[in-house]
Amino acid sequence: MWSFKAWRRRRTLERNPVDPAHWAEVRRRLPILDGLDEHEEQQLRERAVLFLHEKHLTALPGLQLGPVEHLLLAAQAQLPLLHLGDLDWYQGFHEIVLYPDDFLSPQRHRDASGIEHEWDDARSGEAWQQGPVILAWPGVEASGGWEGYNLVIHELAHKLDMLEGSANGLPPLHRDMRVQDWAHAMQSAYDALNAELDANPEAETAIDPYAAEDPAEFFAVTSEYFFSAPDLLAAAFPEVYRQLTLFYRQDTLARLQRLQAEHPDYETVETATNG
Repeated sequence: MWSFKAWRRRRTLERNPVDPAHWAEVRRRLPILDGLDEHEEQQLRERAVLFLHEKHLTALPGLQLGPVEHLLLAAQAQLPLLHLGDLDWYQGFHEIVLYPDDFLSPQRHRDASGIEHEWDDARSGEAWQQGPVILAWPGVEASGGWEGYNLVIHELAHKLDMLEGSANGLPPLHRDMRVQDWAHAMQSAYDALNAELDANPEAETAIDPYAAEDPAEFFAVTSEYFFSAPDLLAAAFPEVYRQLTLFYRQDTLARLQRLQAEHPDYETVETATNG
Protein backbone atom coordinates (compact mmCIF):
# COMPACT_ATOMS: atom_id res chain seq x y z
CA MET A 1 0.00 0.00 0.00
CA TRP A 2 1.31 3.44 -0.95
CA SER A 3 2.33 5.61 2.00
CA PHE A 4 2.77 9.38 1.78
CA LYS A 5 5.05 9.29 4.83
CA ALA A 6 7.31 6.65 3.28
CA TRP A 7 7.36 8.54 -0.03
CA ARG A 8 8.31 11.79 1.68
CA ARG A 9 11.04 10.00 3.62
CA ARG A 10 12.53 8.49 0.46
CA ARG A 11 12.39 11.84 -1.34
CA THR A 12 14.15 13.60 1.55
CA LEU A 13 16.91 10.99 1.60
CA GLU A 14 17.35 11.12 -2.18
CA ARG A 15 17.60 14.91 -2.14
CA ASN A 16 20.06 15.01 0.75
CA PRO A 17 22.74 12.38 0.10
CA VAL A 18 25.49 12.07 2.70
CA ASP A 19 29.03 12.59 1.46
CA PRO A 20 30.91 9.37 2.38
CA ALA A 21 33.91 11.42 3.46
CA HIS A 22 31.72 13.46 5.82
CA TRP A 23 30.21 10.34 7.36
CA ALA A 24 33.67 8.77 7.74
CA GLU A 25 34.75 11.82 9.73
CA VAL A 26 31.65 11.60 11.91
CA ARG A 27 32.39 7.94 12.59
CA ARG A 28 35.97 8.79 13.49
CA ARG A 29 34.81 11.39 16.01
CA LEU A 30 32.06 9.27 17.57
CA PRO A 31 33.49 6.08 19.10
CA ILE A 32 30.10 5.29 20.71
CA LEU A 33 28.92 4.30 17.23
CA ASP A 34 31.54 1.58 17.08
CA GLY A 35 30.00 -1.87 17.19
CA LEU A 36 26.84 -0.96 15.28
CA ASP A 37 26.23 -3.46 12.50
CA GLU A 38 25.94 -2.40 8.87
CA HIS A 39 22.15 -2.18 8.93
CA GLU A 40 22.13 -0.15 12.16
CA GLU A 41 24.69 2.27 10.78
CA GLN A 42 22.68 2.73 7.59
CA GLN A 43 19.56 3.37 9.65
CA LEU A 44 21.40 5.87 11.83
CA ARG A 45 22.77 7.74 8.82
CA GLU A 46 19.28 8.01 7.32
CA ARG A 47 17.76 9.08 10.62
CA ALA A 48 20.44 11.77 10.97
CA VAL A 49 19.51 13.17 7.54
CA LEU A 50 15.81 13.18 8.40
CA PHE A 51 16.51 14.82 11.76
CA LEU A 52 18.42 17.64 10.07
CA HIS A 53 15.57 18.05 7.59
CA GLU A 54 13.00 18.34 10.38
CA LYS A 55 14.88 20.41 12.95
CA HIS A 56 16.40 23.85 12.46
CA LEU A 57 19.92 24.31 13.79
CA THR A 58 20.60 27.92 14.78
CA ALA A 59 24.29 28.70 15.28
CA LEU A 60 24.77 31.94 17.21
CA PRO A 61 27.46 34.51 16.28
CA GLY A 62 30.95 33.19 16.83
CA LEU A 63 30.10 29.67 15.73
CA GLN A 64 30.38 28.34 12.19
CA LEU A 65 29.23 24.81 11.47
CA GLY A 66 29.53 22.74 8.33
CA PRO A 67 27.91 19.50 7.16
CA VAL A 68 30.21 17.33 9.27
CA GLU A 69 29.25 19.21 12.43
CA HIS A 70 25.56 18.96 11.57
CA LEU A 71 25.87 15.20 11.07
CA LEU A 72 27.94 14.89 14.26
CA LEU A 73 25.10 16.38 16.29
CA ALA A 74 22.32 14.55 14.45
CA ALA A 75 23.95 11.12 14.77
CA GLN A 76 24.20 11.52 18.54
CA ALA A 77 20.62 12.77 18.71
CA GLN A 78 19.34 9.75 16.79
CA LEU A 79 21.39 7.03 18.48
CA PRO A 80 18.90 6.64 21.37
CA LEU A 81 16.02 6.30 18.88
CA LEU A 82 17.73 3.75 16.65
CA HIS A 83 15.42 0.88 17.65
CA LEU A 84 12.32 2.84 18.62
CA GLY A 85 10.52 2.83 15.28
CA ASP A 86 9.33 5.84 13.34
CA LEU A 87 7.18 7.47 16.00
CA ASP A 88 7.81 11.19 16.43
CA TRP A 89 9.80 10.87 19.64
CA TYR A 90 11.27 14.36 19.29
CA GLN A 91 7.98 16.14 18.81
CA GLY A 92 7.26 19.41 20.57
CA PHE A 93 10.32 21.32 19.37
CA HIS A 94 11.66 22.45 16.03
CA GLU A 95 14.90 24.23 16.85
CA ILE A 96 18.28 23.51 18.37
CA VAL A 97 20.13 26.68 19.40
CA LEU A 98 23.91 26.33 19.45
CA TYR A 99 26.14 28.62 21.50
CA PRO A 100 29.88 28.98 20.86
CA ASP A 101 30.51 28.44 24.59
CA ASP A 102 28.70 27.90 27.88
CA PHE A 103 25.89 30.37 28.41
CA LEU A 104 24.15 32.08 31.32
CA SER A 105 20.65 30.88 32.09
CA PRO A 106 18.36 32.96 34.37
CA GLN A 107 17.21 30.85 37.33
CA ARG A 108 14.52 31.44 39.94
CA HIS A 109 13.81 29.53 43.15
CA ARG A 110 11.44 30.12 46.06
CA ASP A 111 12.81 28.76 49.34
CA ALA A 112 10.87 27.22 52.22
CA SER A 113 10.37 30.63 53.86
CA GLY A 114 8.79 32.03 50.71
CA ILE A 115 11.73 34.17 49.66
CA GLU A 116 12.37 34.13 45.92
CA HIS A 117 15.97 33.96 44.72
CA GLU A 118 17.14 34.86 41.22
CA TRP A 119 20.54 34.27 39.65
CA ASP A 120 22.32 33.49 36.39
CA ASP A 121 23.66 29.95 36.10
CA ALA A 122 26.41 28.98 33.64
CA ARG A 123 25.23 25.99 31.60
CA SER A 124 26.23 23.89 28.63
CA GLY A 125 22.74 22.72 27.77
CA GLU A 126 19.02 23.17 28.39
CA ALA A 127 15.80 21.65 27.10
CA TRP A 128 12.72 23.83 27.33
CA GLN A 129 9.19 22.50 27.68
CA GLN A 130 7.51 23.13 24.31
CA GLY A 131 10.60 25.06 23.26
CA PRO A 132 14.06 24.63 21.78
CA VAL A 133 17.00 22.57 22.89
CA ILE A 134 20.01 24.75 23.69
CA LEU A 135 23.54 23.35 23.47
CA ALA A 136 27.01 24.81 23.91
CA TRP A 137 29.12 23.57 21.02
CA PRO A 138 32.20 22.65 23.12
CA GLY A 139 29.96 20.20 25.00
CA VAL A 140 28.76 18.69 21.73
CA GLU A 141 32.34 18.27 20.54
CA ALA A 142 33.35 16.70 23.85
CA SER A 143 30.59 14.11 23.50
CA GLY A 144 30.68 10.90 21.52
CA GLY A 145 33.21 8.82 23.43
CA TRP A 146 32.91 6.16 26.12
CA GLU A 147 33.84 8.57 28.94
CA GLY A 148 30.49 8.91 30.66
CA TYR A 149 29.57 12.25 29.05
CA ASN A 150 27.20 13.12 26.24
CA LEU A 151 25.55 16.52 26.26
CA VAL A 152 23.34 15.81 23.22
CA ILE A 153 21.86 12.59 24.62
CA HIS A 154 21.41 14.21 28.05
CA GLU A 155 19.37 17.15 26.79
CA LEU A 156 17.33 15.12 24.33
CA ALA A 157 16.52 12.62 27.08
CA HIS A 158 14.78 15.55 28.76
CA LYS A 159 12.69 15.96 25.59
CA LEU A 160 11.68 12.30 25.77
CA ASP A 161 10.79 12.84 29.42
CA MET A 162 8.63 15.84 28.47
CA LEU A 163 6.48 13.96 25.95
CA GLU A 164 3.64 13.58 28.44
CA GLY A 165 4.11 16.80 30.38
CA SER A 166 6.75 18.28 32.64
CA ALA A 167 9.98 16.34 33.02
CA ASN A 168 9.68 13.97 35.99
CA GLY A 169 11.91 11.04 35.11
CA LEU A 170 9.13 8.97 33.53
CA PRO A 171 9.08 9.01 29.72
CA PRO A 172 6.24 7.22 27.92
CA LEU A 173 7.03 3.53 28.40
CA HIS A 174 6.40 0.76 25.88
CA ARG A 175 3.43 -1.55 26.33
CA ASP A 176 5.62 -4.43 27.46
CA MET A 177 7.10 -2.31 30.28
CA ARG A 178 5.55 -1.81 33.72
CA VAL A 179 5.50 1.60 35.38
CA GLN A 180 5.92 -0.12 38.77
CA ASP A 181 9.17 -1.76 37.65
CA TRP A 182 10.51 1.48 36.22
CA ALA A 183 9.56 3.50 39.29
CA HIS A 184 11.08 0.99 41.71
CA ALA A 185 14.39 0.77 39.83
CA MET A 186 14.75 4.51 39.33
CA GLN A 187 13.57 5.59 42.77
CA SER A 188 15.74 3.06 44.61
CA ALA A 189 18.85 4.11 42.73
CA TYR A 190 18.02 7.81 43.05
CA ASP A 191 17.53 7.43 46.80
CA ALA A 192 20.79 5.49 47.14
CA LEU A 193 22.72 8.17 45.27
CA ASN A 194 21.22 10.92 47.40
CA ALA A 195 21.94 8.99 50.61
CA GLU A 196 25.57 8.62 49.58
CA LEU A 197 25.87 12.35 48.91
CA ASP A 198 24.04 13.26 52.12
CA ALA A 199 26.60 11.20 54.05
CA ASN A 200 29.51 12.73 52.13
CA PRO A 201 28.85 15.62 49.73
CA GLU A 202 32.35 15.16 48.30
CA ALA A 203 31.90 11.44 47.61
CA GLU A 204 33.24 10.10 44.33
CA THR A 205 29.97 8.62 43.16
CA ALA A 206 29.76 5.91 40.50
CA ILE A 207 27.89 8.27 38.17
CA ASP A 208 27.76 12.05 37.90
CA PRO A 209 26.33 13.39 41.18
CA TYR A 210 24.24 15.81 39.15
CA ALA A 211 21.88 12.86 38.74
CA ALA A 212 20.85 13.43 42.35
CA GLU A 213 19.35 16.86 41.56
CA ASP A 214 15.87 15.49 40.82
CA PRO A 215 14.25 12.51 39.05
CA ALA A 216 14.34 14.27 35.67
CA GLU A 217 18.09 14.78 35.90
CA PHE A 218 18.51 11.22 37.11
CA PHE A 219 16.84 9.93 33.95
CA ALA A 220 18.88 12.26 31.73
CA VAL A 221 22.21 11.38 33.38
CA THR A 222 21.56 7.64 33.41
CA SER A 223 20.53 7.83 29.73
CA GLU A 224 23.79 9.63 29.07
CA TYR A 225 25.72 6.87 30.86
CA PHE A 226 23.68 4.14 29.17
CA PHE A 227 25.19 5.16 25.84
CA SER A 228 28.59 6.50 26.93
CA ALA A 229 29.56 4.41 30.00
CA PRO A 230 27.22 1.41 30.20
CA ASP A 231 29.73 -0.59 32.23
CA LEU A 232 29.70 1.99 35.03
CA LEU A 233 25.92 2.28 35.01
CA ALA A 234 25.31 -1.47 34.99
CA ALA A 235 27.79 -2.02 37.82
CA ALA A 236 26.33 0.75 39.98
CA PHE A 237 22.61 0.37 39.22
CA PRO A 238 21.89 -2.89 37.37
CA GLU A 239 18.11 -2.52 37.58
CA VAL A 240 18.28 0.97 36.11
CA TYR A 241 20.43 -0.38 33.30
CA ARG A 242 17.86 -3.13 32.67
CA GLN A 243 14.98 -0.65 32.48
CA LEU A 244 16.91 1.49 30.02
CA THR A 245 17.64 -1.54 27.80
CA LEU A 246 13.89 -2.14 27.71
CA PHE A 247 13.12 1.51 26.98
CA TYR A 248 15.80 2.19 24.35
CA ARG A 249 15.65 -1.37 22.92
CA GLN A 250 19.46 -1.53 22.93
CA ASP A 251 22.08 -3.41 24.95
CA THR A 252 24.95 -0.95 24.94
CA LEU A 253 26.97 -2.89 27.52
CA ALA A 254 26.96 -5.96 25.29
CA ARG A 255 28.14 -3.78 22.40
CA LEU A 256 30.99 -2.35 24.46
CA GLN A 257 31.98 -5.79 25.74
CA ARG A 258 32.11 -7.15 22.18
CA LEU A 259 34.37 -4.27 21.21
CA GLN A 260 36.61 -4.95 24.20
CA ALA A 261 36.84 -8.63 23.26
CA GLU A 262 37.53 -7.99 19.58
CA HIS A 263 39.69 -4.86 19.61
CA PRO A 264 42.71 -4.33 21.89
CA ASP A 265 42.14 -0.56 21.92
CA TYR A 266 38.88 -1.11 23.79
CA GLU A 267 40.31 -3.33 26.52
CA THR A 268 41.27 -0.26 28.56
CA VAL A 269 38.37 2.09 27.87
CA GLU A 270 38.57 4.74 30.57
CA THR A 271 35.31 6.10 31.89
CA ALA A 272 35.04 9.04 34.22
CA THR A 273 32.45 10.96 36.19
CA ASN A 274 31.74 14.40 34.75
CA GLY A 275 30.30 17.41 36.50
